Amino acid sequence: MRKKSKYKPKGVRLDTMSWVKAGLKVVASLPEAGILLKIKNHDALASITQGDGTRDNIDILVAAMNVSEALAMLGVGEDWLEEIKVAQNAIFTMGRRGLSKGRFVFTGPEMQAMNLGMDIHDAQLENCTVRQLEEALAIVEREIRHHRARSIKDETLCTV
Repeated sequence: MRKKSKYKPKGVRLDTMSWVKAGLKVVASLPEAGILLKIKNHDALASITQGDGTRDNIDILVAAMNVSEALAMLGVGEDWLEEIKVAQNAIFTMGRRGLSKGRFVFTGPEMQAMNLGMDIHDAQLENCTVRQLEEALAIVEREIRHHRARSIKDETLCTV
């Protein structure tokens, strides 16, 4: 009887040049990706602002701010890192409060911090390449996998 190995071979890219070229494109030049991502983020923020926020909306905002922090660490808007952390803290405190009260709503200062954080995230998406966005997503995934993220509850993770 053979031992089952955990080895899984990597996938093979059939068209390497297209993959490299796609990584050099700016996310804003891809309307199907950049615009849909912004719409999803702003829809989640609007739902919470109107008092109809759900845990899915919180997850979307947390993911946006985590990617924003990772992009700042990669050099895309690194001078805004402090404001991004303030927005992350606003989501964290609002999420904790929302879990105890059953309603997810920002306070005034938290809403200002979140609006600024979302503006920063939008500007980063306008200026980053696809490759940088992929690297940022890998950083966020690695932080969560290594348990370096603080948890609002077990299902929602916020890196800070």
